[in-house]
This record gives sequence, C-alpha cells and structure tokens, in this order.
Amino acid sequence: MYEIIHEPPRQTPVAYDCDVCVVGGSCTGVFAALSAARLGARVAIIENMGFFGGTATASKVCVWHTNMDTAYETQIFAGLTMELIERLKSRDCVIDKGPNPYAQFVFLPDEMSIELDQMLVEAGVRPFLHTRFVGCVKSDEGQVEAVLIEDKSGRRAIKASVFIDATGDADLVYQMGLPTRKADQLQPPTTCALIQGVKTLTDDTQQFMREHVFDPKYPNALPKGHLWTASIPGEDIIMVAGTRVYGADCSDADELTQAEIEGRRQVRAIVDILRQQPGGEAVKLHGIASRIGIRETRHAICEYQLTEQDVLYGETFDDAIMNGSYSVDIHLPNEDGMVFRFLNGEQKTVMANGERIFGRWREAIDNMPTYYQMPYRTLIPKGTKNVLVAGRCVDADPGAFGAIRVMVNANQMGQAVGTAAYLALNADQRVNEIDTNKLRNTLSGSGALML
Repeated sequence: MYEIIHEPPRQTPVAYDCDVCVVGGSCTGVFAALSAARLGARVAIIENMGFFGGTATASKVCVWHTNMDTAYETQIFAGLTMELIERLKSRDCVIDKGPNPYAQFVFLPDEMSIELDQMLVEAGVRPFLHTRFVGCVKSDEGQVEAVLIEDKSGRRAIKASVFIDATGDADLVYQMGLPTRKADQLQPPTTCALIQGVKTLTDDTQQFMREHVFDPKYPNALPKGHLWTASIPGEDIIMVAGTRVYGADCSDADELTQAEIEGRRQVRAIVDILRQQPGGEAVKLHGIASRIGIRETRHAICEYQLTEQDVLYGETFDDAIMNGSYSVDIHLPNEDGMVFRFLNGEQKTVMANGERIFGRWREAIDNMPTYYQMPYRTLIPKGTKNVLVAGRCVDADPGAFGAIRVMVNANQMGQAVGTAAYLALNADQRVNEIDTNKLRNTLSGSGALML
C-alpha cells in the first residue's frame, strides 16, 4: 500500500496542437506518423528514448522477416517497411539474405535510427524525444482531447483530433480507462546484445553458444530457453538473443526495472562463459540493448480479436490491412522452451534442453494457406471514437499473437492506422466509421500491398 501525496491543481501549457498524435516511436509508431503526414495531416510523435525505432534500434533486434509468403512465390508486403530497407541498402548497411522465414533482412540498428530521423523530418512530423507520456485529458463524451507529457521542459500537453497508441503496452488505452487484458502467462522479455569475437571460435555461432551458455556446469549459466544469432553487416560482430527474464510483467514499473538489470546480468554471463572457451579471450561485449525487448504485456480489447485459427488457416478479411507469413512462435513463460506452428500443419517444439520435437498440429489439407491477414477492426479499441492501436498491444489471442507480434507485421499496422487516422479526419468520422475499401485503396496507393 502506497502512501498518498496530494498535489495542488496546475495549469498545463499546450506544446503542440495537431491533427494526429502518435504515442510511441517504434518503427510502428514512426510509420503511423509518416503515413498520416504524407497524406497531409499535421502530426506529432512522442518517444521516451532519445531516438526512434523501438525494438529494431533500442532493443537491438536488427533482423526483419521475409516479405514473401511461405511458398516464396508471392510478395506479401511492401510500403514503408521496404522503403526503409531500400534506403538503408543505399548506405550499404543491410544484408538481404533472400527469402528466409526467420531473418531475410539484417541491418545496422544505429543507421536505422538516423534514417528514421530523416524520414520524419522530410515528412514534417513534429518529434518529441526524451518525452514520457503520463496521462490524457478526455471530453465528457470520453473522446481524448489531449495527451499529457513530461520532458526537460516540464509537464506539457499535445492536443490532436486522432490519437494512435503505439506504446506496445497499451498505455494510452489503459490511461483512458478502456478495457485491456493480459495473458495468464506472459511471454518472457529478452535483452539482446552485440558480441565481438565469437566467429573466431566457431563457424556455427548459434549451436556453439547453445551448447555452452545454458550448460549448468557454469555457475552463471543462463536459464534454459532458446538462443539465436545474426551476423550484422560489415563486422565480426553478431547480434545475440538468448537471455530470458521469466515471470516479468514489463508494464509494471518495478518489474521492468528488475527485468532490465537481470537481462544485462545474463548478457554479461554469456560473454564470461564464452571467454572461458579455448581462444575466447577475443570475445568482447560490443553493445547492449538500451531497452529490454518486450514480447507481451497489455492488449487492448478491440472490435475484433484475431485468433490462432484465423492465422493458421489463412483467414482473409474484407478490411485486411496486413499480410504475414511468420509462424506462430510462442516463447513459453517458464523454462519449458518454445513452440512453433506453421501454416502447412507442421509443428516444432524446442525443449529447454535443446531437444527438438517435430510433429503436426494438423494433417495436410487442400489449398494450404501461404500467408494470413489481420483486419482493421483489430486495431480499434472498444469504446473509443478517436483512438487506434498498433503493434504488440493489438487484440489477438495467444496463438495469433505469437505470429503477428514480429516487427514486419507491426510495421504494416502502423502504416494502416496512420492512413486510417487521416481518412477519419478528412471525412469528419469516427475511426470505426471510415470506409475500409477506401482505406485499402489509399494504402495501396501509398505502396502497401493489399492482397
């Protein structure tokens, strides 16, 4: 039970008055801001860090999944995701590995953060960096009129007509008092790191590290889980994702603090274990995530909840705004491992001891789906007139969420809600009243793929 301190009433100055305000500056949020601004809206974007990109930059998860369907015959997304990749390719800081279900594009995260700055500046978006969203002001009808922020200049407000919650944790929806939910057991967060010198020890960095960092003979061995790596462009450096902080709810401030500290401890343990191997003196920590990679916290309760069956059976929707091919991928919330379910009916379970169990969740069927979709309705919180969500706080059951949570899917959500916000403004409509055929046509005209 907390002691209560009563603050005196205050007057809060308005820092900016705009059409669309995006809360959260991940790639999802940036793409929402860009899509609205390029259509002609005045847009603000709020980000707690000093740079944009979220998981891709702050959390150092510098890989994006394939833009092809599972048969590698049909391209399923383009738009701002591919525009950003092409801009980074022009700077020679992306490895395009070709159709690859897990990591087609590997990029330099710091270069991406600079490119996102440039794209926002070009579009005329008003950025608010080092800025924390702390609350909202609602009208008598429950419509958000302004969000409250705190930054180096103090407590301020941003007014807008439409707001986009790209916080990942549904912070705006939660502060509005709208319904949210959490899974009974949350997928654990991971602290990623850039590590130098591992390639001098082995040609197969993933297998080598899996054999050692989870080995209980080391007192500082990591909790059992799963580890994967990616070589970043132009360097003898790999990105390593292997830590797990089980039981952490990173929408809770105290648990987030402890998760950050524990994640960094595990990164150091990885480095120390590798340095004990023959030739390991070359291994060094080159960089560490500025923010732990959070897989799951709150979900907004929206007009439609995407289900695992929708995903695995390739359900199509008249109001589809996203196409994905990444498998259902559930990091179990304890030390039991991971489960992958694929659109072709196959299943793979990765046990904590590294054992892989292969089977099927469904027998083969005619007309096997090769991609899945998400409808616009999944991005509209129930009970709101002028707020949309995008990213990992969308409404999806645990199985569907295991597939749609990856960045290339969240990016498409961002582009969609930014476009929807503009259309709602332009037609003087609520966000759940817009013509979804016009939404799809406008997205298509902006380079997105509507299948």
